[in-house]
Amino acid sequence: MPSTAQPRILLITPPLTQLNTPYPATAYLKGFLGGRDYAVTQADLGLELVLQLFSRAGLQRVFAEIEAGSFALSDNARRMLRLKNSYLSTVEPVIRFLQNKDNTLAPRICHSRFLPEASRFDNVADLEAAFGTMGLTDQARHLATLYLEDLGDLIKETVGPQFGFSRYAEKLGMSATTFDALHDALQTEPNLLDRMLLELLDTLLERAQPDIVGFTVPFPGNLYGALRLAARVKQTRPGTYTSMGGGYPNTELRTIREPRFFEYIDFLTLDDGEGPWLRLLEAISGHTERHAELAEASLPLTNQFQGNEAVEMLRQAQHDVSLQSIPTHQLQRTFLRNAAGEVEYINHPAPDVPHPEVGTPDYADLPLTEYLSVIEVLNPMHRLWSDGRWNKLTIAHGCYWKRCSFCDVTLDYISRYETAPAALLVDRIEQIIAQTGQTGFHFVDEAAPPLALRDLAVELLKRRVSITWWGNIRFEKTFTPDLCRLLAASGCIAVSGGLEVASDRLLALMEKGVTIAQVARVTDGFTQAGIMVHAYLMYGFPTETAQETVDSLEIVRQLFQAGIVQSGYWHRFSMTAHSPVGKNPAKYQVVPTGPEPGPFAWNDLWHDDPTGTNHEKFGPGLAKALYNYLHSVALQEPLSFWFDFRVPKTTVPRHLISQALQEPAKPDASRPNNRLFWLGNAPELRQEPGKKGRAVLTFYEQAEDFEVSVPAVLGSWLHELLTRLSTEYDTKVLLKEAAATYPTTGQTWEQFLLSPAWQLLREKGLLIL
Repeated sequence: MPSTAQPRILLITPPLTQLNTPYPATAYLKGFLGGRDYAVTQADLGLELVLQLFSRAGLQRVFAEIEAGSFALSDNARRMLRLKNSYLSTVEPVIRFLQNKDNTLAPRICHSRFLPEASRFDNVADLEAAFGTMGLTDQARHLATLYLEDLGDLIKETVGPQFGFSRYAEKLGMSATTFDALHDALQTEPNLLDRMLLELLDTLLERAQPDIVGFTVPFPGNLYGALRLAARVKQTRPGTYTSMGGGYPNTELRTIREPRFFEYIDFLTLDDGEGPWLRLLEAISGHTERHAELAEASLPLTNQFQGNEAVEMLRQAQHDVSLQSIPTHQLQRTFLRNAAGEVEYINHPAPDVPHPEVGTPDYADLPLTEYLSVIEVLNPMHRLWSDGRWNKLTIAHGCYWKRCSFCDVTLDYISRYETAPAALLVDRIEQIIAQTGQTGFHFVDEAAPPLALRDLAVELLKRRVSITWWGNIRFEKTFTPDLCRLLAASGCIAVSGGLEVASDRLLALMEKGVTIAQVARVTDGFTQAGIMVHAYLMYGFPTETAQETVDSLEIVRQLFQAGIVQSGYWHRFSMTAHSPVGKNPAKYQVVPTGPEPGPFAWNDLWHDDPTGTNHEKFGPGLAKALYNYLHSVALQEPLSFWFDFRVPKTTVPRHLISQALQEPAKPDASRPNNRLFWLGNAPELRQEPGKKGRAVLTFYEQAEDFEVSVPAVLGSWLHELLTRLSTEYDTKVLLKEAAATYPTTGQTWEQFLLSPAWQLLREKGLLIL
């Protein structure tokens, strides 16, 4: 492709996803397309909007518009207006503090009346109990987050009713079977936040001069912003194409028939973006020069007759002519509006880009030092989601299990499972660290495969690449205590996994592939390795009875009481169109009640559960109980304490979890085909003289040094074995291979595996994987 014909690409994350770290979609695509020599610019307009809004100048515009308007203000909003000068003087220092640019502000935030306080401070937690007496920075980060949320409440009540830090105009996109509400909102005069967003876009378009602008829409809350921005692109650069993809289209817009949507977006792509983008760029290459001519011809009209209906029609006609000249029959998994004005889906047969070939995420253009580390709620896993800069990376595409009946297992992002070699993943990790200077990684797999994690951990340790990482897993038996210790040694600090409804009957109906006892043993293994465990919990699954809901809470109580789960969150079951429950509701004894498929979004389904309980009324009590269990409070209270209505007594034995943890581990001798792995350093060997001479191996380790004493005849053998394990990571040594070289002594191999020396080595880091 001649370089003059290569389209210039701009990828945008619209408001709002996260404040602490970039959403990875644009970085993934930039890395992939950049590796094929495309010119790609990316921007996080959610972050940029927040930084512009929460500046002195931005807040001055907010207060001025409120004062000039006729808003019906709450008492809380009126109080904040009286504190205007305090907010104007503190907002920029608070932002710098949350960007980790001025941590010396923490004592003032915690111990003086530095921050103006509104309603978010009314129920502030006991900070000393939550953070300790020394955790000033964390306390201050939490208070500063409440301060921002107060301002967010004021904005939402007045000049920006769509505003939300993670749910920006979310209601307009959720379960929107018709496009009417969104279309009406987009036709209204831009409010203050819209104007700020469009100002940012104008500057970005001037700098990037794109031929195509792509919007990632991972959540319903990104849709309004994306369409507002796309409309501006159409208005100011009529020769520029617009495209949209992401999690929301992948789940909600797979049956779209709404032509008005394509007044904003030219191309809507489904599933992974790499293949559709390649086909799209190949199709529009050669048309970029024609686009420039159209844009130049329209510019005088744009400047002279802004908003004139005839000019708008001319622009659209010019764009449509250019659009119709593209060889769209070559597109892959793409919706567009054809020459007849109808929505058309084109899926030219082409292979997907294999997971090993998607390239390394590229974070260039994103202002990584400007993101905000916030602490919204006092939940240790929620803190990882909102605090700190995490590089996002995928270990495997799709889900290796893909059977859970509540999950969208029929969609590509779940159903197509592909892995990448561990060496390639660590290459990518090293490239990302070199670019970003950050060693924190969030592996964003649906469920990271345990064997792929094992290989990744070995590769990280072999290459001495030090990272801190966390991710999502299934609580399956492959995660043995030894594997958990290996993952911890490679930098794992936390895992989250679906316990869902803690009922063996319902887990089987879900096809979750785990049992309660198994979950207990796996979470214990992670906890013993020093890895925090977060449990996704579900209530309201089809046919779930009141008894099962209460019994599930009792299981959760016991898991927290045993200290093997440290965080959790209850979700209400939602039936979706792409899940086994949604596709075959009769099998799960639920009755669909709507909504009927419309021309726009269709995914969330309403249903009746005639054989289940009234799930709605259990939600508040479950949430209240879990919040207290998180803080080790009221673990001995009867379960009825959490509900304001009568609930059945639990049928779960009081010691179910503790008994599951007492199940003896398999003896080492029963695993001859497993690999030996030594986490420590090579030992020093010395032979002690005497008739019954002993060999002593001395280990110098980070935590503490220790010695292992064995019969003299075993000294050299054991020293050689551990030295080899500590230096030759490429060589796999199986337990049976070690047994084959075991010297002849008065002690059998099986006896040696039970000896104090072997048990001490196992405790100190000798793993069997």
